[in-house]
Amino acid sequence: FCFFIGMATGVQTFVSQNHGAGKDRLCGIWAWHGMAFLLPATALSGLLCYLAMEPLLGLLVDSDTMLPIATSYMSIRTLGVVGMVAAMVLSSFFRGISDTRTPLYIALFANGLNVVLDYGLIFGRLGLPEWGVEGAATATVISEWALAGVMLAVFLRPGLRRKFGTGKVALSWKDQRRLIRTGAPIGGQWILEMLSFAFFLVLVARLGDIAMAASQAFLALLSLSFMQASGLGIAVATLVGRYIGSNDPDDAEKSFRSGMLLSFFISGTLGLLFFLIPEQLIGIFSDDPEVIRMGTSLLFVGAIFQFFDAFGIVADGALHGAGDTRVPFIVRFILAWGLFLPLAWYLGFYLDGGLNAAWIGGAIHIFLLSVYLIWRFQSGAWRKIEI
Repeated sequence: FCFFIGMATGVQTFVSQNHGAGKDRLCGIWAWHGMAFLLPATALSGLLCYLAMEPLLGLLVDSDTMLPIATSYMSIRTLGVVGMVAAMVLSSFFRGISDTRTPLYIALFANGLNVVLDYGLIFGRLGLPEWGVEGAATATVISEWALAGVMLAVFLRPGLRRKFGTGKVALSWKDQRRLIRTGAPIGGQWILEMLSFAFFLVLVARLGDIAMAASQAFLALLSLSFMQASGLGIAVATLVGRYIGSNDPDDAEKSFRSGMLLSFFISGTLGLLFFLIPEQLIGIFSDDPEVIRMGTSLLFVGAIFQFFDAFGIVADGALHGAGDTRVPFIVRFILAWGLFLPLAWYLGFYLDGGLNAAWIGGAIHIFLLSVYLIWRFQSGAWRKIEI
């Protein structure tokens, strides 16, 4: 479902550019365009996954004990994917009009609801049935639909209807094609990154349980940088889109540079922590001496990795805001499958460099990708793009 979630973020580009152009009454229709195309496609994919869940998971899960549990959990989870994608479309609308607080508050509510329902449905508390793993899945599905439902209720408020035309449903195939043309490469990018990284983790798993545990702790710490960079990328995408819509490309470039500067300070601070207190950070996740030893050396690589990754995420957000999505997707594909995975295998396995060497391959990939994305925006190619 990464494709549908990624494509839903393309709605933000159209909303922000119309908002910047002063065409507020046209902003709401783009959310309806996103839902009209993505929700039926998501529902169909969810149905296919539901019907084929056991044989699909059978390819991945060797344990006879785990397979029925995983099948049950994932089958229930497919019932929430339409709500999840709807919520992403509506979040993209709000972010496009520079309202980032509304998605935050509603997400806090939905996550809080998920926690309460998890407690009740897993363990049979709060007067709810004890469903165990199925309860965990059910809690998440209810929370996903609650997220979408509250988001839709806010989207349809009278004030937003009047200002942004959120109640107007007048779809056209021409606009649908425009959204697909811009959003599909973003969805493809999400799939590409998830798949290439999943293959990379399969390689890491072959290095043993200690290496996998160290990598998981490392990834959790990397998310401290990744999530903040993602937030910056969303903000930059909104501002770039708005300034392009108002025919002010110079301020769009200023927003890009501001995002780069903030990214430098955030990733630089976290990188410094990775260098100064690596053992304490890994120790949060494991007390195994071998995991701490391996994870500590890995954080030195991570300091460099997350530094360049943050720049790339912000530059990617700027390109999304400008609607420049197709060429970057092609370059990502080439770098991920032509460089990242072969280099990680070559350094980590062929040269017997182990975990650190495999991740160094990932760091080289991220460095080159970030350099390209920054160059792509600074080249001004986006100035010639009409979405």
